[in-house]
Amino acid sequence: MSALAAPNEVVTRALLRQVNVPGLDRPAALITLDNGFDHTKPNTFGPGGLASLDEAITAALAADPAFIAVTGKPYIFCVGADIVGLPQLADRAQALEIGRLGHRVFARLKDSTVPTFAFVNGAAMGGGLELALHCHYRTLSGGAAALALPEVSLGLVPGWGGTQLLPNLIGIPAATQVIIQNPLMQNKMLKPKQAAELGIADVLLEPADFLERSLEWAAGVVRGQVTVTRPEVDKDMWAGVLYFARETLNQRLHGAVPAAYKALDLLETAKDGDFAAGTAAEDEALADLVFSEELRSGLYAFDLVQRRAKRPAGAPDKGLARTITKVGIVGAGLMASQLALLFARRLQVPVVMTDLDQSRVDKGVGYVHTQIEKAVTKGRMDKGTAAKLYGLVSGTVDKSAFADADFVIEAVFEDLGVKKQVWAELEKIVSLEAVLATNTSSLSITEMAAELEHPERVVGFHFFNPVAVLPLLEIVRGERTDDATLATAFAVGKQLKKSSVLVKDAPAFVVNRLLTRFLGTVFAAVDQGTSLDVANTALDPLGLPMRPLALLQLVGPAVAYHVGGTLHTAYPDRFGVSENLRRIADSGRPIVVDDQIDEEVAKLLVVGDQPLTAEQVRQNALDALAQEVRLMLDEGVVAEAQDIDLCMILGAGWPFHLGGVTPYLDRTGTSERVTGQRFLPRGAASLPA
Repeated sequence: MSALAAPNEVVTRALLRQVNVPGLDRPAALITLDNGFDHTKPNTFGPGGLASLDEAITAALAADPAFIAVTGKPYIFCVGADIVGLPQLADRAQALEIGRLGHRVFARLKDSTVPTFAFVNGAAMGGGLELALHCHYRTLSGGAAALALPEVSLGLVPGWGGTQLLPNLIGIPAATQVIIQNPLMQNKMLKPKQAAELGIADVLLEPADFLERSLEWAAGVVRGQVTVTRPEVDKDMWAGVLYFARETLNQRLHGAVPAAYKALDLLETAKDGDFAAGTAAEDEALADLVFSEELRSGLYAFDLVQRRAKRPAGAPDKGLARTITKVGIVGAGLMASQLALLFARRLQVPVVMTDLDQSRVDKGVGYVHTQIEKAVTKGRMDKGTAAKLYGLVSGTVDKSAFADADFVIEAVFEDLGVKKQVWAELEKIVSLEAVLATNTSSLSITEMAAELEHPERVVGFHFFNPVAVLPLLEIVRGERTDDATLATAFAVGKQLKKSSVLVKDAPAFVVNRLLTRFLGTVFAAVDQGTSLDVANTALDPLGLPMRPLALLQLVGPAVAYHVGGTLHTAYPDRFGVSENLRRIADSGRPIVVDDQIDEEVAKLLVVGDQPLTAEQVRQNALDALAQEVRLMLDEGVVAEAQDIDLCMILGAGWPFHLGGVTPYLDRTGTSERVTGQRFLPRGAASLPA
């Protein structure tokens, strides 16, 4: 144990007490995991925490209890290994030892002759969920906020029995979904009902009296009055499911995430049910991955999302923020309608939309009502909440409805003249304290507000589509935006449950500027004569969420052409204007269909005779990103490189294994070759020197 001592570990104590349960002839042993902090600092397992659990199990068994149960502190069961300590491991031998220690302690619950139960009262992720899987039985609270095995998203594998126990409990198709698919889908969590339906829990109980009901249920199992039945796992489909999963990974990641492939190998090992061999393989996989660049990038990205996103750099004193009692939205198109629903749900205040005619207004309000109805039908919203939201969202063609709005956001056509006209008209209607926010994706906030009497209350509030899914909010400070306006924008962003990043008023801000440079470089290769197929697949080794042409289609060729034009005007030496992109936009045809290039689109292109190889296209794109990131940092578009990475992760879905963008540029040597320096010090998002 001494070799594994973690000086900075926040130790989760395993607190043992004896509990008398009606109907049993002797007390039960209840172990409560608690690190001494509230739910904002979840329980985790480092060497000290595992040692405490080991001691508690020993003491529990010595008391000859009716059963042993493990539960957590309020709202939290355990969220897994203390990943902060992983970079402190000095060598592979230590990594092996931490894996073996977790296996040894958890196995005591699995191998116990006394019945063992996990009372999963709250969030259970990673090693926390694996601890529960080692118990003979599991109860689950309907109030548990997050249930997952997210390790693959970080660059690890479930290394404390998860890859061996889960598939043999719920079957290989569901286990593959939980261990590989969900982590790669922006780390999707299971809700309690889903986990129970999959068979991860034996019974789902109400949160209000969860512990009491769990004890009663466990007593029923011990007395033989409650019979737990689990479906037999079909081993015949094992190979087929894993083959399909591997093919899917190849198509999507192209080998870019070693942890996902390691997890597949471990799931294959689990088929034979040799638990000792399977957990030994987990130990070896964990030791390999702990010393990988992908893991270090993943841990860096995790820290950005969990910590930096909650404390935005440069945000003013939150005490300056104004209270919002009504929201106005200019526009009733798709983006505006998504915003209306989001503001109503999160702020619980009246939201009014306006547009040029009543039919557009009715369509926008109708969209909101349809989405509410779908949420009720799918069980995601109760009828009472739905009725309240129906009453909060309204529409009108009369902008005087904004007279008492505290926060007005526009989502109209991306044209500076149109937006300036909107604000000039609205400034005569709204109160002097009202914040005027624009959802522009590329235009200057300063220019937009230049002719207003009070330009200090105009702020950029750039959402990403789909609004309900992507968590990033770029908050843009114009040259005259004041602190009160900015503080209000950050407060509203927090209420909307978005991760806000402060951005300087520069063309296209962060995400759109980088993606436009990136896509522009790829499309420039097409203009030179590179085939669409080569250009589209050139970035596959990065394991990006979308290939370039699929991303272009999602953004929309017309929108991409427009934003590209804005950036060309600002930076003509780096952002070109592709006539081929204009031709595609004018045609209205999709570029790709089922991941295949549309042949008719290919015929529209007028190209040169200097095609590039895939490697050249890829390196040109990376070089362009490195140059643009350095320029953005030099210009002060954001405070630090970490903010650029946070934007790319949360706004563009760039994966954790890249660390966003700058760790990968550092790792490949691109940063130093193009800009003469790294973006991050060695060891910050990579292995130490």
